[in-house]
Amino acid sequence: MSITQSHSDSRTSMPRPHQLLERLKAIVGIESMLYDPDELLVYECDGFVVEKKSPDVVVFPTTTEQVVAIVKLCNEFEVPFVPRGAGTSLAGGCLPVGGGVMITLTRMKRILEVNYRDRYAIVEPGLVNVHLTQHLKGSGYHYAPDPSSQGACTIGGNFATNSGGPHTLKYGVTVNHVLGAEVVLPDGEVVQLGGPVEEAPGYDLTGLFVGNEGTLGIATKVIVRLTRDPAAYRTMLGVFETVADATRAISDIIGAGIVPAALEMMDQGIVGALEQAFHFGFPLDAGAVLLIEVDGLEVAVEDEAQRIIDLCTKNSAREVRRANTPKERLLLWKCRKQAFGAIGRLSPSYCTQDGVVPRTKLPQILEFIIDCGQRYGIRIVNVFHAGDGNIHPILLFDERDSEQVARVLKASDEILGKCIDLGGSVTGEHGIGVEKISFMDRLFTAEDLKVMRSIRDCFNPTGRCSPGKMLPTLAGCGNESIIKQKPGRRAAM
Repeated sequence: MSITQSHSDSRTSMPRPHQLLERLKAIVGIESMLYDPDELLVYECDGFVVEKKSPDVVVFPTTTEQVVAIVKLCNEFEVPFVPRGAGTSLAGGCLPVGGGVMITLTRMKRILEVNYRDRYAIVEPGLVNVHLTQHLKGSGYHYAPDPSSQGACTIGGNFATNSGGPHTLKYGVTVNHVLGAEVVLPDGEVVQLGGPVEEAPGYDLTGLFVGNEGTLGIATKVIVRLTRDPAAYRTMLGVFETVADATRAISDIIGAGIVPAALEMMDQGIVGALEQAFHFGFPLDAGAVLLIEVDGLEVAVEDEAQRIIDLCTKNSAREVRRANTPKERLLLWKCRKQAFGAIGRLSPSYCTQDGVVPRTKLPQILEFIIDCGQRYGIRIVNVFHAGDGNIHPILLFDERDSEQVARVLKASDEILGKCIDLGGSVTGEHGIGVEKISFMDRLFTAEDLKVMRSIRDCFNPTGRCSPGKMLPTLAGCGNESIIKQKPGRRAAM
């Protein structure tokens, strides 16, 4: 099938499609393009599959120069464009709302430089997060941000959404580990933000671009900070009869001034799914388990570990197990990071939410989640970054039942709204994307949103770069109908 034929059959949103496709072919080559409708189905959504929209064409650049040429061409033809990494986002950040050109960066995956003396690395945006970890193994250094999707997500995607992960509590999120970036602006200009130094003078444009969800430009190189490996670890699994006991232990650990490297909670539903998948020996009758890790100097971590064990015991922990070997530690972390995949054993479909509350409000939000599940007749299981209050309730359902989908979407809306009521936020690491735009005017004042729009318009005045993301339109929330008025659509799996 020719380019013209494939487009004339079902693609009418782009002006002069044949000319645009021919020009794109000249930039990246026919082998680096997808435009057949069947092939484009793979790119119609990311991990948030409630809304689907296929791009008109997908291109796979391998250099900054190619990205520049593609962006300039899109502007010439006045068509929208959206960058994409691995598509692991759970908020619709990769959704091509206006169709147009999807710029997929997964072939830009090189590690360009590693400088141990100055503790930085320069990587391309399509590099899978764990591949950097593997490259640094044995060097005495590591890249700290480790999202649960670490085995698939890309550094560029982490940059776009300001991803977190289990070790956020002690080490911070992506923005705390990005020193600079090379960015192609929406008009095709290439700019350098920051650099391989700790602090650069002037406005923190690097900090502004981390978390922009592709609305300010496309990162083509990222300079990341390397962190020295801890001298010692202590990894523990606290087993509790109830979720309430586990949350009290979390509050006591933080209240005692202990800052674990990670403090993760999984409830009984997650534990059951993980045990089926990995046969670690989790107690299936436990109400919740806490995965706790402390790291640092050997002389300090043993004392911290013992204090944590004492606090867990005080809060009715049935037992606290220790990982006695590196193999046992890696297996514990494998179980945690593959928790979402294991959910497939519980339900044909599920929707993962991403709210944040103050740590002291964890008991209240968990009680609300349980109540919400009962009111809507939905089973909800929980796995989350307990140490920093980032919750991930997982709503189980069958997407073939439109009535179930409607209840799941309403329950999700209530849970995120409750996070706001408790002084929190509707996202800790997944971003706003298209999923949560309707909450933005609850989180921010009209003046706040006006300032945000003015910043976006400064870098992206035509709105062609990642249209329809993050910010509601001036006439109201342009994507509100995605959630509230179309409950029959398929929901996240």
